[in-house]
Amino acid sequence: MDKIRRLVLDVLKPLKDPSVIEVAKALANVKGVSAVNVTVNEVDVETMGLIITIEGDDIDYREVEDVLRNVGAVIHSVDQVVVGEKIIETAMTIQNRT
Repeated sequence: MDKIRRLVLDVLKPLKDPSVIEVAKALANVKGVSAVNVTVNEVDVETMGLIITIEGDDIDYREVEDVLRNVGAVIHSVDQVVVGEKIIETAMTIQNRT
């Protein structure tokens, strides 16, 4: 029952290489991952803020951390974790609707 099914991560990466496409592809190769969504939500002079949603059957969080570290990215926060046999969808919060 301890299988990670979804992670939503707030991530900072250098503005330059690798591209968000390369980051998504690297994460897609992590054990247990079946889908990756990378959304750019902020661009600074030197960094890019990303919201990364990862879904799968049994996501290896340590490997996700390693992949992000290897591409020069840093996890700013873990905004959602879904664990168990299925994914529970929750209603949008007021914060997410603005």
